[in-house]
Amino acid sequence: METIDFSSFIEKYIAGEMSNTERRWFEKELEGNASLRQEVELRRTTDKILQNKDILSLRGKLSEIEKNRSKSKRYIMPAVPAFYKYAAAITLLIAVGTMTYQPWADMSNEQIITKYYSSYEPPAAQRSANGTTNALFKKALELYSTQNYEQAAIFFARVIENNPKDMQSMLLNGVANFESSKYPEAKQSFNKVIDDNNNLFIDQAEWYLALCYIKTGQNDRARAQLTTIRAGEGIYKTNARKILRKLK
Repeated sequence: METIDFSSFIEKYIAGEMSNTERRWFEKELEGNASLRQEVELRRTTDKILQNKDILSLRGKLSEIEKNRSKSKRYIMPAVPAFYKYAAAITLLIAVGTMTYQPWADMSNEQIITKYYSSYEPPAAQRSANGTTNALFKKALELYSTQNYEQAAIFFARVIENNPKDMQSMLLNGVANFESSKYPEAKQSFNKVIDDNNNLFIDQAEWYLALCYIKTGQNDRARAQLTTIRAGEGIYKTNARKILRKLK
């Protein structure tokens, strides 16, 4: 049986760079391979340690010491399997007394929401096709602006009943429901904006949908959604990349 070299797949998986198909295949492999699961966790831990700038500096010093030490020896070290190299690196770094480890890479879902979530800022008013102010939307917007999100959602829903293609109201309805802890309704609204695929609010809907998944603990869906955002050119690309590195 041909042995699979998982090294490159592990790096892509940890970095959140796999396609949905690759990720599903790899996670299936993880389920039946304890050694592979152990190496994934080991590399994650190593990455967290090596992300500390002080440790990177220490790593360079240790490398220089090792280089000088090697020059004084006349034998060749035998090859060491990748797994044990990672284990040795962790042991060496932890053993150094001057090392300070701050596990900032991982954040809880609530910490991510606190850091990255802010409600959508809508315009002051919207006008209908005949130039008159849309009274329902104006009322909904007033309620939204005063953070009366539950009532705002009710009025945005009425706007949508009259005009199902009003994607701005659909987005605002989703955010208002998110703020009211009505996450299934919020997800439904965000997905409708995305599925419409012909409006100016798709970036925002994708972003809030990802945060909705995080808020409800659906981390696999959140990763998939954030990976889509990171692959695009939208305004949330950078934050999506940062969250993918912090999401447990």
